[in-house]
Amino acid sequence: MGFTSLVGKLVAPRLKKLESYQNNAHDLQEQVMRHLVKRAQNTEYGRNHSFANISTYKQFSENIPVNTYEELKADIDRMRHGERDILWPGLVKWYAKSSGTTNDKSKFIPVSSEGLQRIHYKGGADVVISYLGNHPESRMFDQRGKGLVLGGSHAPNYNVAHSLVGDLSAILIENMNPLVNIVRTPGKSTALLSDFEEKRDRIARETLMKNITNLSGVPSWMLSVLVRVLEISGKETIDEVWPNLEVFFHGGISFSPYRKQYEQIIRNTSMHYMETYNASEGFFGIQNDPSDASMLLLIDYDIFYEFIPMDDLDSDHPLVVPLEDIELNTNYAMLITTSCGLWRYMIGDTIKFTSRNPYKFIITGRTKYFINAFGEELIMDNAEKALSYVCGQTNAEILEYTAAPVYMDEHAKCRHQWLVEFSKKPADMQQFADMLDKKLQEINSDYEAKRSHDVTLQHLEIVVARQGLFNDWLRSKGKLGGQHKIPRLSNSRKNIEEMLLLNKQ
Repeated sequence: MGFTSLVGKLVAPRLKKLESYQNNAHDLQEQVMRHLVKRAQNTEYGRNHSFANISTYKQFSENIPVNTYEELKADIDRMRHGERDILWPGLVKWYAKSSGTTNDKSKFIPVSSEGLQRIHYKGGADVVISYLGNHPESRMFDQRGKGLVLGGSHAPNYNVAHSLVGDLSAILIENMNPLVNIVRTPGKSTALLSDFEEKRDRIARETLMKNITNLSGVPSWMLSVLVRVLEISGKETIDEVWPNLEVFFHGGISFSPYRKQYEQIIRNTSMHYMETYNASEGFFGIQNDPSDASMLLLIDYDIFYEFIPMDDLDSDHPLVVPLEDIELNTNYAMLITTSCGLWRYMIGDTIKFTSRNPYKFIITGRTKYFINAFGEELIMDNAEKALSYVCGQTNAEILEYTAAPVYMDEHAKCRHQWLVEFSKKPADMQQFADMLDKKLQEINSDYEAKRSHDVTLQHLEIVVARQGLFNDWLRSKGKLGGQHKIPRLSNSRKNIEEMLLLNKQ
């Protein structure tokens, strides 16, 4: 029996637990809520919000306010400076650096020891378990098979003596069981480098002669590493370098714009792609069925879920519902309560449920990554679907993109401006723009209404970005590599104006 087969047998009980989610989801979530409240009842936050008196969801929702980062920031700053028992029991040492808020360049998400084990590492294990359950023929651990794990970096937390900060991926690499290093690469010193371009080259050279069977990371950055592997090796496809490569566990951004490029450099028809939903704030979902793009919501972790319908998000008293009260095909902002000390925390992601038995969902975007300058309510899900369709029709390939509104001029003319970096340009750019505009109207009725007769919103504009523009912009922000992402849609023109200026250089 191969080592992979042995692992598959050992994890079979956990696979059955995942499959049982549809039978006891509500009970599991209630147990999670009670566990978290009881665990934190003697913290400062727990005392201030009467955790000792909470035993039902009604009491939970009445005692604890909905929070954004701004509401918890002061407490998190105290925790970073070494104060104990604030949002979570004890001292929290690690903080995942995430994209900033209106008032700050960065957010620092607490990552407790319990959160590491009962959320993030549990999620990583369940990804492998689910994959082996779907693919019992896998040999990913045989013949010293290794996973290429692409992570970020970490450093002392701005001279704060009691804590460390970094990309979540770097925190996971730093704290993982040393035995895991038997099946992962590159080495820690390379994996945690802060200079992405140096890291990219070193990863390619370190892994060139290894038996890489699986990849884990953000699609855009992993693609950059694979291209460097091909450059160094002189091979045409990754299959020639790593003939036993069988799966890419990806997350962080939509895979759709990158799929064709992966299929071009990985020709193996048995190659698998599995989406995961692992954010700085927690591990929330895995694509447990290869034939279904939806992800399974992970409900027996240290995460209690609530949801706000997006139509209600901006109201003074928004409706908040627990998992059992969600409706299918409704766009929700997600709230989480976790063992990292995040209480009814709005993470900024939006999802839509596709199934209740079990609970499965798709990511539709960000609460802040949308364009609604003229009542069009364009969300990332609309953009990704439309771009995927148009690329398929025109044989174009996109590396990166962002879009923002051009607000009304003196003639009341306005439009959406798309800045797009192509790896393969369409033969006819105007046709590409026309098809994208038309597809967005088919997908989004609000966009269609505003585009009607060009009265409110005029035809969208495509600006072609020079090669490397988006990486140059990220580099200028100190965000090249790791889990940093291009902001796709925004009502503000700040980012796109900076990029347009760089595009002329």
